[in-house]
Amino acid sequence: MTDACPPPNPKHYDRHDTISYAPYPRSIPLARRRVAQLAVDWGHPDAAGDLAILASELCTNALLHGCLRDRLFRVETSLTGTALRVAVTDPRGERLPDSRPSHPDDQFGRGLLIVRMLASRWAVEQLVVGKTVWAELDLLRGGERG
Repeated sequence: MTDACPPPNPKHYDRHDTISYAPYPRSIPLARRRVAQLAVDWGHPDAAGDLAILASELCTNALLHGCLRDRLFRVETSLTGTALRVAVTDPRGERLPDSRPSHPDDQFGRGLLIVRMLASRWAVEQLVVGKTVWAELDLLRGGERG
């Protein structure tokens, strides 16, 4: 985790969207497209691609490591005056994200590295049931990416 800090108070969001998805691979592109479209709709098209990648990686991790059969996972997208955030909540709080070394031939294992490289900050919040993994992209004045 990098730069762990508490999530913003929902009352301080300029925009906020929440949707739950079934724990199936087809949910990942749906979430990715929704998050990208929200970034565009909220006036930050330059951040849409990176936010979509973050959502894709966090959703993939939730699907592979955090979901239980017949339990939905939730994707929350929010905009504050200074950042775009994507947060993914799944029901398996005992399975925390952990970076591991990957080899060039590995098909998996680079998701958190991608999150770490793209996000301005990211963290994990343990919940009573489950966990939320979130990542933020800083925005400069005028809406450009920081």
